[in-house]
Amino acid sequence: MTEEEILAHYRETNALLEGHFLLSSGLHSDRYLQSAKVLMYPDRAAALCRALADKVTASIGENAVDIVVAPAMGGVIVGYELARQLDVPGIFTEREDGVFTFRRGFSLEPGARVIMSEDIVTTGKSSRECIDTIRAAGGVVVAATCLIDRSNGTADVGVPLISLMELEVNSYEPDKLPPELAGTPAIKPGSRNLK
Repeated sequence: MTEEEILAHYRETNALLEGHFLLSSGLHSDRYLQSAKVLMYPDRAAALCRALADKVTASIGENAVDIVVAPAMGGVIVGYELARQLDVPGIFTEREDGVFTFRRGFSLEPGARVIMSEDIVTTGKSSRECIDTIRAAGGVVVAATCLIDRSNGTADVGVPLISLMELEVNSYEPDKLPPELAGTPAIKPGSRNLK
């Protein structure tokens, strides 16, 4: 799948937005990718995650993964569909008192080879938190994945990051906004609760 084909899925579902956005990382941006609007279409989710599964297999080999773990909320659909494409179970972590944890009876076998899967990576904070939770539960994280790496390859999640595509999207510290953003209110479309 080419980068233009990937972006076409986002454009055709109005999931590539322009304006002034406050990201879950605390950064501001003039563009926002709302993967949930793409993933609400099973055929699009399957196509994107099939392409991601092919990249995972090419990168780490076949049968190199026992389970996919995703952080709720944004990673749940991607994690499920990636697990389906890789023919392994898929589970997710949830925040409890602000910290990722396994709930709903989910657990990992000691030494389980895990792929951590997200929809979008910007700074890698949620990915690193989810990876810490996986390791604390006895899993071995062999790689992380995402549909779109908004950091354009600069985010460090502590393990190899396999993305369907890298995309440079401007992100700004709150005190370093360009004039066109400084004069407009920010919309908070992300899923992580900001303080």
